[in-house]
Amino acid sequence: MQYIPLIPVTELPENTHQSVKAGNKTIALFHYDGIITALDHACIHKGGDLGQGFIQTLEDKERYVACPWHGWQYNLKTGQAPYGYEDRQAIYDVMVQDGMIYVSEEPLTKAFKAEHESDPIADLRNLNYQTTPYSLNVLGISATNMNRDLPRPSTSEVALEQALDVAASKFGALTKMIKLRELNFRHCEGYYSRHEEACTWPCSISEMDADDGMNEVYRSMVLWADAVILATPIRWGNASSLYYKMAERLNTVQNQITIRDQVLIKNKVVSFIITGGQDNVQGVAGQLNSFFADLGFTFPPFNYLGWSRGWIAEDMENNYTRFFRNRYVKRSVIDLVTNTVKLVKQIKNMDVSQLEAPKPKISEARSLTE
Repeated sequence: MQYIPLIPVTELPENTHQSVKAGNKTIALFHYDGIITALDHACIHKGGDLGQGFIQTLEDKERYVACPWHGWQYNLKTGQAPYGYEDRQAIYDVMVQDGMIYVSEEPLTKAFKAEHESDPIADLRNLNYQTTPYSLNVLGISATNMNRDLPRPSTSEVALEQALDVAASKFGALTKMIKLRELNFRHCEGYYSRHEEACTWPCSISEMDADDGMNEVYRSMVLWADAVILATPIRWGNASSLYYKMAERLNTVQNQITIRDQVLIKNKVVSFIITGGQDNVQGVAGQLNSFFADLGFTFPPFNYLGWSRGWIAEDMENNYTRFFRNRYVKRSVIDLVTNTVKLVKQIKNMDVSQLEAPKPKISEARSLTE
């Protein structure tokens, strides 16, 4: 067996680990419990560097390295994933001679990534779009938060319900309502901040938890909808915190443009309903427009309905009643839906097979040596 010299033992003290490059190989070295072991540095999941991973002792009393990207774990001695998982990281033989660490040229055990019989997010992974040249699917998303056990009227949400009714009754649309507060979904965990390749499509969290509530949003917004109408209250001059929680998880959609040159949102239209007891309707609309433009959505003329009674309207007990007595609101709901549906019918005829996005691309980023 041929061996490759890596580094002196003195550069790998007890209770440390690191990745070392030798020719076209990069090996993750570990020095724990008086033993030096070596694994392939690239996690078989998405390629995270195990040399930057976290050492954990699990229930079997064995030491494992957890990938810094998504937490996949491998036994330091065997490369095997924890009990119940068949995945295995490639492991190399280690020899120490004359104070130098050597590893075998070929792994003692090759990497193995288990194939699962069923893939609960295969539709997302394969981008199984449900839209057609003739479909008219209108998705409503309510970003209103409230105590589920103490329901109350919401101006933005009831206006959204009315908008969906108009889409169905006047235009024959199929409609769907998502209330973000009813979805149990995790906050974005910032994998993109670690490495651009660590934030994936489908979302890294979706891969770890097929029951995460954002999967309903991904399926409905990316695969099913021709048009999205998002409704949000104004909270301290901004859209609701639930909206921002969702928006952060939609980074997985936008970053596909950056790292894959792949646009997921095509021929889709978005409009907004923005209501609040105090002002800043246009400020909220500006942020929403900017964000959804980055995803690839198209905007009809006058694409938001705004309602605010102004700075001194603190009699909130009257807000709901005044909202639904207002002739402007009733008319604007119809106008908003009409403009949205008309644009959907127009842009369905656009050829977006070669759609380009004037966004930064990872291929254009400077390397550390430039």
